[in-house]
Amino acid sequence: MISIIDYDAGNIKSVEKAVQYLGRDCVTTRDRDTILDSDHVILPGVGAFGDAMGRLEEYGLIDIIGKVCDKGIPFLGICLGLQLLFESSEESPGVKGLSLLKGSIKRLPDNAGLKVPNIGWNSLSLQGDGRLFEGTENESFVYFVHSYYLEAAERDIVKATISYGTRVDASVESGNIFACQFHPEKSSDTGLRILENFLNVH
Repeated sequence: MISIIDYDAGNIKSVEKAVQYLGRDCVTTRDRDTILDSDHVILPGVGAFGDAMGRLEEYGLIDIIGKVCDKGIPFLGICLGLQLLFESSEESPGVKGLSLLKGSIKRLPDNAGLKVPNIGWNSLSLQGDGRLFEGTENESFVYFVHSYYLEAAERDIVKATISYGTRVDASVESGNIFACQFHPEKSSDTGLRILENFLNVH
């Protein structure tokens, strides 16, 4: 069973539909035992960093997410779910992230002649041998919606980047923790392949 963590964030339903389209059983839940007994866990989300951390705390999910990662259950953060895995965000000064990975979330530069938020398709520059990208060609296009981006402290965890006025760390992998700034569930066949690769991790 795949658990999709419910913390009242946006975009959860589209992730659920994509997992079901791939023929997998999933449940959207915040129940501790259900999440800890899952084969895979997904933390999707669209919204503000500070609000999201507040809801994760309110629902007792911060501890559960830590335990999922300690147990080695494959874990995927999507969009805001990626950002929450890190230590801090310029969007919400003073709010501590989950700090499961080292790095910080910065605002996309406004002075690069590019629109903020970044909404649309961007081509991935694949870095190394990320398990999410098995069977995915370099420079494949995926769909983004974001105003903030990851600057990872440890370069070896970064498995894909894009350029959008600056280098954006678009996907990371550390042990069985995976995360994407883009939306695989909205990225056509490429995104579904990425999502399926995650669901095949053991």
